[in-house]
Amino acid sequence: MPVKEIVERVHSVGVVDWDRRLFDALIPLPDGTSYNSYLVQGSQKTALIDAVDPAKLAVLHRHLDELGIERVDYLVTNHAEQDHSGGIPSVLDRFPEAKVVCTPKCAEILKDHLHLTDEQMITVEDGEVISLGDRTLEFIHSPWVHWPETMMTYLREEQILFSCDFFGSHLATSDLYGTDRGQVEIAAKRYFGEIMMPFTRVIARHLERLEGYDLKVIAPSHGPAYDDPNFILDLYREWVTGPPRNVAVVLHVTMHGSTQMMTDHLVTALVRRGVKVEQIDLTTLDSGKLVMALVDAATVLLGTPTVLTGPHPVAANAAFLMNAVKPKAKFVGLYGSYGWGTRVEQTVASLLSSLKVETLPSVLIKGMPREEDFRALDALAQQVADRHREAGLR
Repeated sequence: MPVKEIVERVHSVGVVDWDRRLFDALIPLPDGTSYNSYLVQGSQKTALIDAVDPAKLAVLHRHLDELGIERVDYLVTNHAEQDHSGGIPSVLDRFPEAKVVCTPKCAEILKDHLHLTDEQMITVEDGEVISLGDRTLEFIHSPWVHWPETMMTYLREEQILFSCDFFGSHLATSDLYGTDRGQVEIAAKRYFGEIMMPFTRVIARHLERLEGYDLKVIAPSHGPAYDDPNFILDLYREWVTGPPRNVAVVLHVTMHGSTQMMTDHLVTALVRRGVKVEQIDLTTLDSGKLVMALVDAATVLLGTPTVLTGPHPVAANAAFLMNAVKPKAKFVGLYGSYGWGTRVEQTVASLLSSLKVETLPSVLIKGMPREEDFRALDALAQQVADRHREAGLR
């Protein structure tokens, strides 16, 4: 991809990774990703913001060659994770005069991860500024969005916010700005669910703080930039502070068909009672699809057979993931089957111990479901519908 100009003397020089399909050996990337890097040239000094993933350093250096860059004074590191910071040693080899600019906490992490020295770094406090001559960089500490050391960088004169992972998306695109808003919203929502949802209380405070800034462009470290900042800001306000919706996510796995019969009946019962359902088969789980569904859901229902008295391993994995990302769901229910005995309820409760939810009565049956079991599932569906209605969910 070529270098792209945001405004005069501010360029996007990062890398689009069209083919990557897994991040951190954990997160599926159905649409690839990008490692964004931005060059800001002032009348006196030049700053490079982020240094891309080490695997793509050759592209970053080629982009700097295209612009004829002979000196970089500051290498701003908003985040110490390797896809942002891993290229720092290579950039410092090319521009030994450059100083790494980061938060004090980030400096500690970079010493451990990259063996940088104090002499190579400048730490900045929240709200501190660095002059590039006719341009000013302001540093906004944003801890726990999503690591403890993260910050954002604001180019005052051009009103550009280099937001790091905040507002990012894993989306490979040739566009500087996301022109297909539907595609961008889906990618940003997936990214929010995977990366940001555990930190919604902190993010809410940072959203309030950003209301004090005039923003013309938001340029994150992954995915397209936003030349209409309100588009992504409004989405984040909804995801972070808005109420959940009248949605039940039904997560299920079956071994010999009994739990599948229960799932089919339960989903039909929910829909008949006016509850929107997102049904996810855990045997083919895309974790990104799961967390994206959890962003809006008011209720999560987990269906699992019993394996050696506990939940099926893929159901346990889903419960563990849900506990980690901390969705704003209000209600959780459990259903499933067993052969001779079960401790599924106790195990799942321990896996969901961090969630502040109302636990609905479980429907756990022995063998294949009977009429009374289907009636119990109808009662569970009615409870979900009643709880959603009482909460005023739409």
